[in-house]
Amino acid sequence: MTLTDISRRGFLATGTAALALGPTALRAQAGPRRGGAIRIGHSGGATSDTIDPATYAAGPVVTAMLGGVCNNLVEIDAEGRAAPELAESFEPDAEARVWTFKLRDVAFSNGARLTAADVIASFNHHRGEDTKSGAKGLLEQVAEIRADGDRVVVFELTAGNADFPFVAADYHFVIMPDDGSGRIDWQAGIGTGGYTLEEHEPGVRIRLKRRDDYWKEDRAWFDEVTLLTINDPTARQNALVTGEVDIINGVPPKTVHLLGRRPGLSLVEVTGTAHYPFPMHCDTAPFDDVNVRLALKHAIDRQEMLDKVLKGHGSLGNDHPIAPGNRFHAADLEQRAHDPDRAKYHLKQAGLDSLDVSLSTSDAAFAGAVDAAVLFQESAGRAGIRVNVDRKPADGYWSNVWLKDPFAMSYWNGRPTEDWMFSLVYADGAEWNESRWSNPRFNELLVAARAELDEGLRAEMYHEMQALCRDDGGSIIPMFANYIDGKNDRIAHGEVASNRFLDGWKVVERWWAV
Repeated sequence: MTLTDISRRGFLATGTAALALGPTALRAQAGPRRGGAIRIGHSGGATSDTIDPATYAAGPVVTAMLGGVCNNLVEIDAEGRAAPELAESFEPDAEARVWTFKLRDVAFSNGARLTAADVIASFNHHRGEDTKSGAKGLLEQVAEIRADGDRVVVFELTAGNADFPFVAADYHFVIMPDDGSGRIDWQAGIGTGGYTLEEHEPGVRIRLKRRDDYWKEDRAWFDEVTLLTINDPTARQNALVTGEVDIINGVPPKTVHLLGRRPGLSLVEVTGTAHYPFPMHCDTAPFDDVNVRLALKHAIDRQEMLDKVLKGHGSLGNDHPIAPGNRFHAADLEQRAHDPDRAKYHLKQAGLDSLDVSLSTSDAAFAGAVDAAVLFQESAGRAGIRVNVDRKPADGYWSNVWLKDPFAMSYWNGRPTEDWMFSLVYADGAEWNESRWSNPRFNELLVAARAELDEGLRAEMYHEMQALCRDDGGSIIPMFANYIDGKNDRIAHGEVASNRFLDGWKVVERWWAV
C-alpha cells in the first residue's frame, strides 16, 4: 500500500526541533556502527511491571520489548507509515475486510523459526473473554484469524478497515512463540528482536544483550542496553546531566532550556499527537447551543497558552484532535485565533449578552492544566465570558470529574490514525466520548472513511470531519505538545519518528553509539 508522508510536515513546523536535532543530524551522516552500551533513564516503571504484552504500560518494559526483544507484524517507520516488519508484505481485499500477511523466514532467539501459529497465538493472547489485555477492544473487529500454510496469516474483520496494519503495529501485539497449545509463554521473554532479555527487576532495571544473528542487518547496534526506571522528571534530567544515563525521555517544557545550555547534551524533539481538550457536554445547557461552543472557542488565546504552558514546545490546535503529524491532517483549515469580537457575536446569536461557566481542572489532567485554565479565564473575560476556575483534587480526577462534569479539562496522547482517534472519543455512543457530541454527518463519514482504500477520497472525508469537529464539536483543543527527549553526544540517530517519544519507542533498535 502507498501511504503518504505523515510526520515531516509537523516536524518542520517546530522551530525548536530543527535547533535540537541539528548537531545530531550532522553526526548521523557518518552512519551507524556496531558496539557500545547505552543507558536509558525512563519514566513509567513500577514494581508491578511484567513482560506480559497484555498488561504492560508505556514504560521501560514497552521500550525494551517492542523495540528490543520482539517485533510486530508491522511497524510505524520514521515517516509515520505502516511498514512491514515480521510481515514480508500485507494486502487487503477490495473491501479492506480481509487482510493477508505473508511472513518472513526469521528465527526467535531460541532458534525456532517464526510460523503462522506463533502470530495467531500472539494475537489470541489479547482476545477472548478471559483475557486481561488492554488491547482487547482493538481486536473486537477481528472475526477470525487463520493460517494459510506456515508462512501466511489471514485476518478476517467484521467490516472494512483500511488502517488495520496500524492496529497490527500496536505495542501490545508483539509476536512471541506458540508454546504448542495455541498460547504464548510470555514469561520466557522470547522474541524475534535484536536483543535478548538478560535481566528484569521490575520498577528498577531491565538489561538487554544484542543477538549476533538478528535478521535486520541495519538495526540493533548496541552491544548492551540498560533501562533504568527514573519516574521523577527532575531526577531523570539530573541523571543525564551527571552522566548516569545517556538518554532520557519526557523532558518537561519548563526545564528544556536547562538542558539546551549544557555542553555535550542535546534535545530530540518532534511534533507529537498529545493534546489538551477542554470538552463541553453538548447535551447540557448552555453547551447544547453551538453558538455558545463557538463563543468559547473564539475566546481562548491559543498562542498565549502555547507560549506560557508549553514554553513554545508544541503547535497550535484548531479544535479537532488530528495533529500536524497525522497523515490526513487538514493543514489548510483556517486556524482559529483569539477573537473577542467574534466570541461576542456568537454569544449574541445564542441570545446572550454575557456568559458564566465553570471549568473543572486539576494538574492531574496534565502538567500546567491549572495555569492553562487561568489563562483561559483571562482571555475569555475580554469577550464578556466569566470562567470560574474550579480546582478539583488530583486524587480521583479521572474517576470523579472527567466524563462527569459538563466542562472540564482533559488529555489525550493521540492515536496513530484518524479513525482510531475519532472512533475512540468522537463517535456517537463511544464510551469515551467526553463531550457527548453527536453529529450524523460526522458518524456517516467515519464509517465510510474507515473502509475506503482510495487515499485521496479518505483525505477528503477526514478533512470534512476535522472541519465538523472544529465548527460544531464540543471540544476546545488549543494546542498539541511536542515529544521532547534528551541525550548526550555519545549517542546518534537518523530521522526520528513522531508517533511516540524515544523514536516511537524504537530507540534501542534504531539509535547507535558514536
